Amino acid sequence: MIEELLPGSVVAVEAHGDEEAEQVPLYPEEAAVVARAVDKRRREFTAVRACARRAMEKLGIAPRPVVPGDRGAPTWPAGIVGSMTHCDGYRAAALARATDLVSLGIDAEPHGPLPEGVLATVTVPDEIGRLRALADARPDLHGDRVLFSAKESVYKAWFPLTGAWLDFTEADIEIRVAEGAAEAPAHGRFRAELLVPGPWVNGRRLGHFDGRWAVRRGLVITTVTVPHA
Repeated sequence: MIEELLPGSVVAVEAHGDEEAEQVPLYPEEAAVVARAVDKRRREFTAVRACARRAMEKLGIAPRPVVPGDRGAPTWPAGIVGSMTHCDGYRAAALARATDLVSLGIDAEPHGPLPEGVLATVTVPDEIGRLRALADARPDLHGDRVLFSAKESVYKAWFPLTGAWLDFTEADIEIRVAEGAAEAPAHGRFRAELLVPGPWVNGRRLGHFDGRWAVRRGLVITTVTVPHA
């Protein structure tokens, strides 16, 4: 599902479950991270890293440990940019060479309404108005969940460039439904206008991130890629 939302320079591997977690042993550095974790957390951790290893192989590099770094962000091999995500029943990893992309972020969420009270903490006023209009146009679409997932992908692309936190309310996201997608499955693009100074990339300061989204098999999938040009 996720590869259709990414450029050809990105390799992605996804899994619907944890079967691979039983077949792929963790590296010692990875095992130490989840040594005291509950079984569910350990299986998620292992399965998404199994996806990451397969993505490395597809990219033509030898698999190696992926351990959490600052703020839990995955630490990738030199010259590689990437992102991972997992939610109930789904795990995915996406990688690209740093010569092809500056950064990328992916996220997956269940396609359902956000828990009560969450929307107010992750939105800015303009987003609320656009979500109301989106709900009128597409009542079958949980736009609040698409927005939340998009912000997660934005943060995952932002952090490797800055090493800094980006609050949910520091990006204003406009969700666009693709033309001809008046009926399910829904898909489209989004733009995240940064409300704080953006990172410098190749001598220019970024003012926004662009991304893509889709609803498939009960999931919301979002991706953000940051090109060099």
